[in-house]
Amino acid sequence: MFTGIIQSVGEIRRLEPRGGDVRLTIGTGKLPLTGAALGDSIAVNGVCLTAVSLAADAFVADVSRETLSHTTLGDLGPGSPVNLEPALTLSTPLGGHLVSGHVDGVGQVLDRSEDARSWRLSIAAPAELARYIAHKGSICVDGVSLTVNAVDGACFDLNIVPHTIAQTIIARYQTGTRVNLEVDLIARYLERLLLGERAAAPSARGLTVDFLAEHGFAR
Repeated sequence: MFTGIIQSVGEIRRLEPRGGDVRLTIGTGKLPLTGAALGDSIAVNGVCLTAVSLAADAFVADVSRETLSHTTLGDLGPGSPVNLEPALTLSTPLGGHLVSGHVDGVGQVLDRSEDARSWRLSIAAPAELARYIAHKGSICVDGVSLTVNAVDGACFDLNIVPHTIAQTIIARYQTGTRVNLEVDLIARYLERLLLGERAAAPSARGLTVDFLAEHGFAR
């Protein structure tokens, strides 16, 4: 688990194809690895990866085909900057929100504009994630915990404060940039809970308007 509070911007040092998947060597920048151990989890642009080798200022992680096909990690190359966050501990302040490091889909930056000293970003999410994105709810973008300012269908707006711009790869976003998205865990569990006994049915595909109306949640 993670908090969505980025601790360092690192970079991809090496990308080694291995029989269909990839092994990454990632420089950690200012993120200390003195207390890290083999098998530890580190979020890279919001993707939970397992350290299989450690150095003073870098670690190595394997990226499966599944992860390559559902995240933006396959877009990276040597020199690409990445957001880094180690797994939280019981003593870690929960400054963001609970993040699993399991990306739900890839979105795309539609627009970036200045808003006083902050930036306003508009991002298009995959249609199937729209129901989990709520006004003033939490969303994780490339590992960064952010608050949704507005929602229109599968598109949503974010306000990015100067500190976040300076401390993450969001400073490099342009129109068309692809980003990893993870929706709020609570929204996912709530959907499953509302299904009740239907959740055990093999064909259960989630909530529908008819189901919500039948149980008094919609008209």
